[in-house]
Amino acid sequence: MHDIKVIYEDNHLIAVNKPNGVLVQPDETGDHTLMDQVKLYIKWKYDKPGDVFLGSFHRLDRPVSGVVLFARTSKALTRMNDLIRERKVGKEYLAITEERPQDISGQLTHYLIKDTFKNRTHVHNSKRGSAKKAVLRYELTGYLKNHSLIKIDLETGRSHQIRAQLAKIGAPVCGDLKYGGAQKLKGGSIALHHQTMSFVHPVKKEPVTISCDPPEFHPWSIFF
Repeated sequence: MHDIKVIYEDNHLIAVNKPNGVLVQPDETGDHTLMDQVKLYIKWKYDKPGDVFLGSFHRLDRPVSGVVLFARTSKALTRMNDLIRERKVGKEYLAITEERPQDISGQLTHYLIKDTFKNRTHVHNSKRGSAKKAVLRYELTGYLKNHSLIKIDLETGRSHQIRAQLAKIGAPVCGDLKYGGAQKLKGGSIALHHQTMSFVHPVKKEPVTISCDPPEFHPWSIFF
């Protein structure tokens, strides 16, 4: 309960720096989740009786770290869902890849189909069937010891989008064995981190920017 890293908190929202390997929401494994931890934290800090309301409107894959934002009220949840749907929430990621992208910067536009049975996303260059359009912009910001540090501005939020799109251009995320990565990292983690989230507060109507540092273990330690 007490080891979660709260990085933003007010009466309407709460954000934490999610560690690699932690589920955001319950799934078929029945494992303890980040939502469970945050609810316990709120209950303990504010001495709240009964159930604690906590709304989820975005998530990170289990092996990914970084900013996860929750709503503490139903009003904030509804309005944050609207902002997400209207693409008014900025999401910046950092990734370390095993191969250097051919272009040092660019925009990737693909069409993704999720195989829910295999929990894997397939990437296509053109529209087909039920494929959903996926767009991101990236920039190579560092290259050391055969590792590339890439900053990503995520425009759409498709399942496994960054992982699948980077693999498509021959630059799989370090540790991401599902999408062609060769290196196995600590605890089954991958070198993908949600660094910054920015938006206009759904109730206060003020600009909010929430950021957190990447993990300290390899390969992040090469750059930070």
